[in-house]
Amino acid sequence: MKRRFLRSPYLWAMLVVAMVVGFAWVKRESLQPVITGASAPTFIASSLDGATMSLEDFDGKVILLNIWATWCEPCLEEMPSMQRLYDELDDDDFEILAVSIDAPLGQSDDFGRAGGDLDVFAKELGLTFRILHDPSGEIQRTYQTTGVPETFLIGKDGVIYKKVAGGTRWDAPVNQDLVRRLLASG
Repeated sequence: MKRRFLRSPYLWAMLVVAMVVGFAWVKRESLQPVITGASAPTFIASSLDGATMSLEDFDGKVILLNIWATWCEPCLEEMPSMQRLYDELDDDDFEILAVSIDAPLGQSDDFGRAGGDLDVFAKELGLTFRILHDPSGEIQRTYQTTGVPETFLIGKDGVIYKKVAGGTRWDAPVNQDLVRRLLASG
């Protein structure tokens, strides 16, 4: 009797269904797409001085969240336009959070790319906005990115209003206008 119960297809079907439902319940947060119109998921990264920061630290602000790396050419090309946007707007309610996924300095990532010196990098480019570091790459998993650079414009309400995969000119009038509209709202 006991053996017949273990061979029952109904038992196995119920176990499979229970496992699928359980997995979906546990992973429900990570299954939410990170798209325009969705709430921006939180993340944790380190500032260049080692302080831990999260998205919640900037509640009520318009955020340009840029995920990048020092070895990424399009990332390097768009950084000056981000700085120009930051300088042009000069608003306490606007933050640029540039989160590097570089390996720690002196180490290499899984693909053999050496971690860059983020402090030197920021100084060489004259960057005055916040440079954060997430060597674990957790932010890429959280934001479901496909590469770098990938950028999210987040409103004061925590909603993603624009998502750009690849480099762009952030100081272009269309981007400046969108940020200004978000700053003027709520």
